Amino acid sequence: MDAPSKPPHGDAEESNAETPTKAVVVVTRAESDNGPLSSELRDLGLQVLLWPAVNVAAAESGALGEALRAINEFDWIVFASRYAVAAVTERVAAAPANLRVAAVGQATAQVLRQRGWPVDILPEDANAAALVSMFATKPISGMKVLFPASSRALPTIAAGLTQLGAKVVQVEAYRTEPASLDVGACRSVIDRGGIGAVTFASPSAVIELERALGKDSFARLLEGAKAVAIGPTTARELVARGRAPVLAESATLRGLALTTFRLVQTRQ
Repeated sequence: MDAPSKPPHGDAEESNAETPTKAVVVVTRAESDNGPLSSELRDLGLQVLLWPAVNVAAAESGALGEALRAINEFDWIVFASRYAVAAVTERVAAAPANLRVAAVGQATAQVLRQRGWPVDILPEDANAAALVSMFATKPISGMKVLFPASSRALPTIAAGLTQLGAKVVQVEAYRTEPASLDVGACRSVIDRGGIGAVTFASPSAVIELERALGKDSFARLLEGAKAVAIGPTTARELVARGRAPVLAESATLRGLALTTFRLVQTRQ
């Protein structure tokens, strides 16, 4: 199976129309028309089509609030996404002095720092296994770790830290749900062509876009347009579907936008 490819090095105009007139970029991230990734792409002069494959919703239980009321009892808090950062920092403005903070990647760390939170652990590779490996070099045994996670969180972080002897409290911080796409309109655009790139900012976006469009339409989309993944975990979902994505130059929305810009310009 193909491995993720490196971005080539290498301008286009805004449009929200369903029918692209020249190469455009599809944003599958859960965001509004003026969301951060869409805005980055438009600032670079690219046209954007919003096809949000997932919705991010508030957690259904009160477990996060309960955990945060006792946040001073924790030694570490681990963030695996920007959405988890938002869910926590909306309730706790500043990190307690005794609390150490881990972020899975640059995008998550960037949001933490923007909100005034420190970042004590940040792996070079933006994935859960790399984060757990970094904790293996720390005296984590016996320490209490809060992990505010997605409803779809994989067991890698919690299980890995538990094996290192940490006392992990995993709580649902937000829910990731399938979005309601106008599938007919999306398939019509795919049939007409003209899409230059499709951006994926999470594994869930890959999974849910394929589910919404159907395997045949998803395959045809990525036969004519290049997939751009924010990081290796997202890239693996694409590789599993027989696609060789381009990896963002950094695991941030800015990095994803810049890589997409260069790719589209090179392909035109």
